[in-house]
Amino acid sequence: MGFSFSSIRYGYLRITFLLLLSYILFSVIATPVDSSVLKPKTEHDGCSALKHFHDYQSKCAYLQTIDPCASQGFVDYLSLLYCNFEKFPLLGQSLLFLWLLALFYVLGHTASEYFCSSLESLSKLLNLSPTVAGVTLLSLGNGAPDLFASLVSFMGEDSKGTYDVGLNTVVGGSSFVTCVVVGIISISLRSRGVRIERSAFIRDVCFFCAAIGSLGLILVYGKINFWGALGFCSLYAVYVAFVYLSWRFGGEGGEFDLESVHKRVSLSEPILQREDVDEEHRSNVADDDHQRHYYWKLVVWVMTLPIYLPRRLTIPVVSEAKWSKPLAVTSVTLAPVLLSFLWNWKCSPTSFEAVIVYLTGCLVGIVLGLTALATTKMSNPPKKWLLPWLAGGFVMSMTWSYISAQELVALLTSLGYIFGVSPSILGLTVLAWGNSIGDLITNVTMALHDGDEGAQVAVSGCYAGPIFNTLFALGISLVGCAWEVYPLSIVIKTDPRLLESLGFLVVGLVWSFLVLFSNRMRLGGVMGVGLLVIYLASLSIRIVQTVGDSY
Repeated sequence: MGFSFSSIRYGYLRITFLLLLSYILFSVIATPVDSSVLKPKTEHDGCSALKHFHDYQSKCAYLQTIDPCASQGFVDYLSLLYCNFEKFPLLGQSLLFLWLLALFYVLGHTASEYFCSSLESLSKLLNLSPTVAGVTLLSLGNGAPDLFASLVSFMGEDSKGTYDVGLNTVVGGSSFVTCVVVGIISISLRSRGVRIERSAFIRDVCFFCAAIGSLGLILVYGKINFWGALGFCSLYAVYVAFVYLSWRFGGEGGEFDLESVHKRVSLSEPILQREDVDEEHRSNVADDDHQRHYYWKLVVWVMTLPIYLPRRLTIPVVSEAKWSKPLAVTSVTLAPVLLSFLWNWKCSPTSFEAVIVYLTGCLVGIVLGLTALATTKMSNPPKKWLLPWLAGGFVMSMTWSYISAQELVALLTSLGYIFGVSPSILGLTVLAWGNSIGDLITNVTMALHDGDEGAQVAVSGCYAGPIFNTLFALGISLVGCAWEVYPLSIVIKTDPRLLESLGFLVVGLVWSFLVLFSNRMRLGGVMGVGLLVIYLASLSIRIVQTVGDSY
């Protein structure tokens, strides 16, 4: 998810926060909670009773007598499996796992290819300084998968039983990045004697510990109101202000500003490329290798077309490299239609209200499409009125990210009931790993190949990202839920095991702090091995506890 700036510009902090505020309002308004108080599901809910049935036919018959108990997306995965794959259970489970991989791909690819591209263009259009953009818009881009997974877990219409998925995903992702990724970087660079900048490390660790402590207090207390949630989320604004003031007046960080923390060039490109092989590559490979490469790219293109085309036809893209007037006109025409469908997807399509919404969406789409057709050129993207185009791309990429995150959480919850695994442990592991794999690849690669500066940037990113996910992504979810029940408080069941995971996370931070200071801020094998041991110990304890619950 690469972001580059041609020059360093100062200020415009107010514009950044206004843009983020508009995003917050969109998230809160677009995802209402349908209950007066957010309560966790108990053992008496419909899905938990599935463990008392032992064959697909009886489970299907039971599911048909109750409302969908784990359906938060467009598909009821439990009914799909138990009512359609009775004779081929392994095939049904395999298809669900393939769909899980596809959803991870869609979520990550939408964030890197569309969402982050819109944020980068908005940053340039608003002339934001690299430091301010790095800890606001660019952090939002890098943390998009975790952000949307957290929003869905807390604020979806049927989310009363999935808030633990969101909590465990944030904690699991933070543990993975600060222990596994930092550990691998430390072990890989043990012979180079790379020094980490002391002031930046102290700042990030202290703010992260404050974030973990605040989250722990919320879990121990068991409930939080709107003002408490807003205060928790506002800690990230304090972090942003501290970083900006340190960089602006104290010169902290030198060249290691937060713009570099969020440079992820490899993820700014599509995960599966669709362009033809360029001329230089053609001249450097043999004909047979080129032919095999061409056919492989063709197979990949065909396989990914069903999940690529719907997004390309509904997300406006105005970058120079990807400009296409036919696709641009089509996207602004179909985007309102898609939004009207999402607004009505649980309503009867023949109801008067649904018909009005569909007609409005079609009318708005036709007007926007004709306007784009008349005001754009075939050769290059528009130069005037660029902000509406970027805002449209921002909203639609955010919409697709939310859709994919919603399906991902729904599928993980269903898989938990299918295999008798707690959805919270799936959030702590599968969802957290899937959302953090980009951090592992890009940060380790940057540390190994970009010299001492690359190592500094990679380690800083390993702490800046979890701070954003904990304070902002999780905080926004809590603010949205608390606003829906204001002035009441939302109830969050105290989970001792989640507190254990938070404890291990703090242990990892303390270990890094002590080892680095004793080693004069040099990365080394002792630090890396210790972090990996801490993570494996935490994960093993949670898995053993989960297995014990099943007996």
